[in-house]
Amino acid sequence: MLDNIFLQISVVLGITVSIAFIMRLLRQPLIVAYIIAGLIAGPLFLNIVDGGESFFDTFAKFGIVLLLFIVGLSLNFDYIKKMGKLVLIGGIWQFLFTAFFGFIIMLFLGFSFLPSIFIAIAVTFSSTIIVIKILADKRDLETVYGRYIVGVLLVQDVLAVVIMIFLNTSSLNSNGWYTTMLLTCGKGVLLGVGVFLLAKYLLPVLMDRIARSGELLFIFTIAWCFGIASVVYWAGFSIEIGAIIAGISLGASIYQPEISSRIRPLRDFFIVLFFVVLGSELQLGDIHSAIVPGLILSVFVLIADPIILYFVMRHTGYTRRSAFLAGITAAQVSEFGFILIFKGQELGYLRGPELAILTIVALVTIVISSYLITYNEQLYQKVLPFLMKFGKDTAQKEANEAETFSVLVFGYHRIGWKVCEALAEKKISFAVVDYNPDSILKLKHRGIPAFFGDAADVEFLESLPLDSAKMVISTIPESDDQKTMIQHIRKTNKKCIVIANLYHNTHLDDLYEEGADYIMMPHLLGGQWISEILKEHPWTQKTFKDLRREQREEMKLRFTTGIDEI
Repeated sequence: MLDNIFLQISVVLGITVSIAFIMRLLRQPLIVAYIIAGLIAGPLFLNIVDGGESFFDTFAKFGIVLLLFIVGLSLNFDYIKKMGKLVLIGGIWQFLFTAFFGFIIMLFLGFSFLPSIFIAIAVTFSSTIIVIKILADKRDLETVYGRYIVGVLLVQDVLAVVIMIFLNTSSLNSNGWYTTMLLTCGKGVLLGVGVFLLAKYLLPVLMDRIARSGELLFIFTIAWCFGIASVVYWAGFSIEIGAIIAGISLGASIYQPEISSRIRPLRDFFIVLFFVVLGSELQLGDIHSAIVPGLILSVFVLIADPIILYFVMRHTGYTRRSAFLAGITAAQVSEFGFILIFKGQELGYLRGPELAILTIVALVTIVISSYLITYNEQLYQKVLPFLMKFGKDTAQKEANEAETFSVLVFGYHRIGWKVCEALAEKKISFAVVDYNPDSILKLKHRGIPAFFGDAADVEFLESLPLDSAKMVISTIPESDDQKTMIQHIRKTNKKCIVIANLYHNTHLDDLYEEGADYIMMPHLLGGQWISEILKEHPWTQKTFKDLRREQREEMKLRFTTGIDEI
């Protein structure tokens, strides 16, 4: 049995990789490849993945849990607050209008009330994974429309959490409904307070110690995710709600970027199997009955959904360009839509071709919207003459308020702290990147912007504002980590000055070949300093007494700034 399972997974992954390679050549999101692989491996073709096989269903469940954990982890309410009420208003109105018109379309197509509600809500959510990935590739995440659409996606995620909670409580037995509802609400309040207290008082203390080891941080994060999800499930709620709560509890941590980057590869593996199982669920009869509704809804998502968001943004004062770019960026359906449909099937609300309909919508909209987002500026220029017929754009040009820094310093200890003192003295905006939890806490205490993460982690590097930095100064000693960092910087910001650091010359030429502008070598710099002292100062006791006094003052400064170890 075990050998058979292993063989099936190997074949499915082989099919997935082959199709993913083709999708990559076509510049398509890999989620399309996963669903197509499921279609091929499912009953329609090879019948490798049978919907009744429990191990594939279990793996798919892991994928859902990890996906929702990442969603909870990224639910940064401070981001929504910073963007203001306009994002909140826009997200809610977009949800209401899209759900309403989607519901009307489903009723018009002859579907009953509940399936219409589920499908209408499922198509209101845009894909966080796809949007952020493509915008990051385009360097548009920190533009006005990029920041707005990310804020809208966060609002959608919050609404998704509320819907999941509602579904969980609505499935209660009708006998003693009022009492059971009160009991469930009481459990929910106790759980919420308990997790909040853990996140506020216990987690920061634990994380400061756990984060010292990347491996321990990864294991703890997985244990926390499944542990909280299990406790929430034991209390009578769904595992999905537990995963989101577990993510939210860690979302405010200063270690959130590092946690997120470490979890993503594991999540991606199980998400592959989740969408493979999704594709395998489709039956020939479902496709025949779903093709027309699926195509109609696809047109609705691709055309009506962007128009709705466009008018919402224009009404709230955004420029014509930002509203247009944000609108077409949201023109696809989300992974959460499938989780919603699966939940409806699990609760017995859905028994028809709803899953097949949403799959068709996903395939069509994801494929087309990826091109729309990639070439959004060119498309805007094509549509602009038509938009100008409605009059002059009277909205004020929005200024980007992205957090940018002139200099990023990798490594605060030893050399880095002195660099930071010089930058602060010259009043140059800078931020520190460090993998030492103690350094991060001290920097936060001093009010210095800081990012916790590994310089060798490309996904973490993508979250940093490197594209706008004028200079990057690395004081970390590892040459391999700096190679990865320099390679990434040169892909995102060719004009940035990169100063690296080495304690020996073995990899000196390698770092210069990768694109470093200058490489510090402490022993050479120390020798140069003492040689200048010997050449420019008299060889007297007073000279070295003055140097000793300056050194002690510097050590005192190190102590007061928290850098009390040599």
